[in-house]
Amino acid sequence: MPERQENAEIIIGPWADKFLGSLAAKGGSSYTERNYRQALVQFCAWLAEQKGVPPDWASLQRDDFRYFLRFLGRGQLSRAAIQLRFSALRSFYRYLIREGVVATSPVRNLSLPKLEKRNPMFLTVQQFATLADAPSKEMAAASEEKDFDPAIYFRDAAILEVIYSCGLRVSELCQLRASDVDWPQEMVRVLGKGKKERLVPIGQPALNAIEDYWKRAGYKPSAEQPVFCANVKHIRPLSPRTVQLRLKKYLRSAGLDPNLTPHKLRHSFATHILDAGADLRSVQELLGHAHLATTQVYTHITTERLKRSYQKSHPRA
Repeated sequence: MPERQENAEIIIGPWADKFLGSLAAKGGSSYTERNYRQALVQFCAWLAEQKGVPPDWASLQRDDFRYFLRFLGRGQLSRAAIQLRFSALRSFYRYLIREGVVATSPVRNLSLPKLEKRNPMFLTVQQFATLADAPSKEMAAASEEKDFDPAIYFRDAAILEVIYSCGLRVSELCQLRASDVDWPQEMVRVLGKGKKERLVPIGQPALNAIEDYWKRAGYKPSAEQPVFCANVKHIRPLSPRTVQLRLKKYLRSAGLDPNLTPHKLRHSFATHILDAGADLRSVQELLGHAHLATTQVYTHITTERLKRSYQKSHPRA
């Protein structure tokens, strides 16, 4: 199958390489660059199998992409994964238009399969409380192990508190610098997608957890050093992958689904503050969503809960 070929064997062309390089220059996340690269490589692998030639992006026609869409539809990809492939192709062609390489995009307005409507998964307040206690329980269980380092567990407890307290993306968490935390004002400056900054309140439990982690690790970061480190001795920044793996460990310890991602803590943050009466515009600002429609996905959850409360409580429901 084309998608199984090694990336090094697939020629995507110099313009595709320039496009991918431009994503980082504009402040795009490493995840976006990786996903867009995979999408372009897969398309080029499929094209090479069909035509036996590297892509000439300026000469490709709308039908080429229709056939590629049919190919993807016959596979095991979800509709969301197919949408992601074409999001990458559309972004690439917008780049080619800006650079004067092509006049129009052959993937513009191409009809794609509609996404299945799914509500974001989230933890209940009690489930998060159980998860937040997991690092201390794991620390007690590991205290007799060789090379035991309690600072790691204090760090992980702080990570859980900060993601949930501020509704951060995991990439935003890993980029936090010491100067981004305003302790007196209880605010955090967050660098989001597209290098857009926003200010987010941070709760006292999260601030206390950061302070406990720094004390236990003997870490006194300068203004530009990271809040969370993989190694405080060498000030090695924490990676999103490490956060994901550590979260899996604590989810298992708490008896929760280990497949939940750090992003689900962000979903939990949004759901819980909406439940508590926050307005949608405020939640949009806190999450750093460019469009209100992105935030509106959470209203379905709270509306369904409101309906259940109404049906349970109203005498004539």
